[in-house]
Amino acid sequence: FNSKSKIRVRLISRSKLEVNQSFFEMKLQTALNWRHKHLGDRECFRLVNAESDGLSGLIVDNYDGVLVVQTSSLGMDQRLPQIVGALKKLMSPKRILERNDSTGRRMEGLEERHSTLYQCESEDSDTELIVKMNDLDWRIDTKKGHKTAAYLDQYENYQQVANLVARMDAPKVLDCFSFMGGFALHSANAGATEVTAIDQSEDALDAATSNAQLNGLSQRCEWVHGNVFDWLKVMTAKKDNDEALEDGPRYDLIILDPPSFTRSRASVPDALRGYKEIHLRAMRLLKPDGVLATFCCSHHIDPLTFEGTVLSAAFDNRCTLRRVGTYGQPADHPIVPSIPETEYLKGFAYQRLEY
Repeated sequence: FNSKSKIRVRLISRSKLEVNQSFFEMKLQTALNWRHKHLGDRECFRLVNAESDGLSGLIVDNYDGVLVVQTSSLGMDQRLPQIVGALKKLMSPKRILERNDSTGRRMEGLEERHSTLYQCESEDSDTELIVKMNDLDWRIDTKKGHKTAAYLDQYENYQQVANLVARMDAPKVLDCFSFMGGFALHSANAGATEVTAIDQSEDALDAATSNAQLNGLSQRCEWVHGNVFDWLKVMTAKKDNDEALEDGPRYDLIILDPPSFTRSRASVPDALRGYKEIHLRAMRLLKPDGVLATFCCSHHIDPLTFEGTVLSAAFDNRCTLRRVGTYGQPADHPIVPSIPETEYLKGFAYQRLEY
């Protein structure tokens, strides 16, 4: 219970029991068994996804033995020592890091904190790590990176989009809202000859550039610092006015993976207008038979509504789309239907048809 929070009561068990280290050992073991069953021996995954694992207010991500913990509720924050004890016993981690800088903490009246909660004697204290992301080496920063360091919810979707690239003949790829280049670098690694990636965060693009160098992909990637909306406006206007571009769009694959455009139901109409605008402009840069891979990470917008927005943009562009892929959350981000907030990530891939 927290009288300062908008969510005053959080349920973690329907049974009467003591919430101690043994309780967390039981819950964490259940979560770990689920991951091992569905993810195998993957070295990077989300071990605890809050309500999805019956532990509201707790996130634990595993980066090859380095655990990053976030507590966004008063109850979990007060029980952090028991959580750390359970993690040490079950996971034998190299390190356990506290990354408590989320907006959820401010809503709970909790201060921001960064700390090392546990460290093996043989382990260094560098916050930068190199881990495996599918077939790529991936440099992350557990102190500065978004979320806990990486977008683990897109881990499998990176590979799914890479599979699309692998079936194309030397494609040119545009990755909008690229952040650290997850889709861009997977596309380059899968055979894209030219990848243009756009993001407005200089730090994210610096990280993407570093990972491109780490994997020998720098020659295939161009990193553009800018606002995606503005960039698309300029490029579509240039297409209208430049005779050299009269023959049509330029990209075989366009990826749209924006941050959430809405944090509340009240702002959904504005968000849908934003989604429609970027799809309208992106489709004008897509080659005939090219593929658009698009994602939405707001739980306030359901898949049917999101797809309807994409199709509305296609109608206005006088083009027809064939759905060639449907994407969602991986098994380490489980969905509990009775808690709608646990189902937030949806995505589709469409081929542009010409009749």
